[in-house]
Amino acid sequence: MGASLSNLTEGSNGTAMGPGLGDIPESCVACVFTYLTPPEICNLARLNRAFRGAASSDSVWEMKLPSNYQDLLDLVPPERYQNLSKKDIFALLSRPVPFDDGNKEVWLDRVTGRVCMAISAKGMAITGIDDRRYWNWVSTEESRLHLGRFSKRLGRRVSSFEHTHGWDIKPVTFELSTCDGQLASCEHYLDDTEQDYDNGNHKRGCWIDYKVGEFIVNDSEPVTEVRFSVKQIDCTHSKGGLCVDSVFIIPTDLKERKRKGMLK
Repeated sequence: MGASLSNLTEGSNGTAMGPGLGDIPESCVACVFTYLTPPEICNLARLNRAFRGAASSDSVWEMKLPSNYQDLLDLVPPERYQNLSKKDIFALLSRPVPFDDGNKEVWLDRVTGRVCMAISAKGMAITGIDDRRYWNWVSTEESRLHLGRFSKRLGRRVSSFEHTHGWDIKPVTFELSTCDGQLASCEHYLDDTEQDYDNGNHKRGCWIDYKVGEFIVNDSEPVTEVRFSVKQIDCTHSKGGLCVDSVFIIPTDLKERKRKGMLK
């Protein structure tokens, strides 16, 4: 794109052909940038000095930040963001910011600037979590939710399903609700050795994202409280072998962009 645009400012022998991109006022470029995504702005910043200056403008990046970005900065030590430009603040917040003793993370989606959040298993209230007959904490570099216990052998990931049972008999219920009355629920059989077409893989030994539902937040004030649960309370059979890692609260289109390979 840069090569084709630069041809607009030069003739075939390298001489100037009149007004070009370099003659556009920086303020006009900044106005156009307010309609583009952060990745697009950063790519265009390489074209010339005016584009580079506009791509660093606080007025541009102020519009890319969410209205409550200061609340996110409050989770960061002040010395990390004092005297930073709005562009650098966006870059800082686009990386995961841990809080609640590291059990939760919040960050900005790099394309939309919308807030994302991850809650680890240690940040959840899990029934029987302190009873070693039912649950064990397993240190892992992986994430999400899957059946079976995995390990590494000769540098390769291997899974054991010795204790995996009971999740194919009755579905698990996923629910979420908000303080303003929004509700969503769904059911899934967690153990299905047949191909799982929605998730694109077999369920055993693979981390699976289950979409519970959607809710709308119209404003950061008042605060919207969200409750979620995963339960299967049928006591007619035993169950085992389930690994739980995180819950994600993300913009609706984020998973779709990731599925299409548009998310970096």
